[in-house]
Amino acid sequence: MDSEYRTGNDIFECRQCGDCCKGFGGTYVTEQDIINISTYINFDPKKFVARYCDTSGSRYVLTLGIDGCCIFFDKTRQCTIHPVKPYMCKAWPFIKTVIGHPENWNAMANSCPGMKKDIPYKNLANIVTIEKGKLDKSIIPHIEL
Repeated sequence: MDSEYRTGNDIFECRQCGDCCKGFGGTYVTEQDIINISTYINFDPKKFVARYCDTSGSRYVLTLGIDGCCIFFDKTRQCTIHPVKPYMCKAWPFIKTVIGHPENWNAMANSCPGMKKDIPYKNLANIVTIEKGKLDKSIIPHIEL
């Protein structure tokens, strides 16, 4: 790659602003996410969906609070489940859709001040693939991708 953009750090630096914790269609949770979060907050996983989730199509998403942020986001403490945050949150902004549709990156960057815009598509797809691969390898047991 003949570019200044080679790694995830070259195109994204989290500013911990919480903007990614707002709406945007919801944060999908897997069964493993539900178990991990329930354990972390000492809550019955069988009751988790009823208390903390809504549905989006056939999948569960974390409920939004009245401020439009994830129910687990607190303006003073940030993410209250950070050590066990869902896969989707861990992956941000290196998400699968950007690999096939790199034009989505700039739209996402409009809502995230830590993302650089106008990254050449070839570089962007390569970096997202690498970063997503690193995350996927770190997750045990294997998650639904």
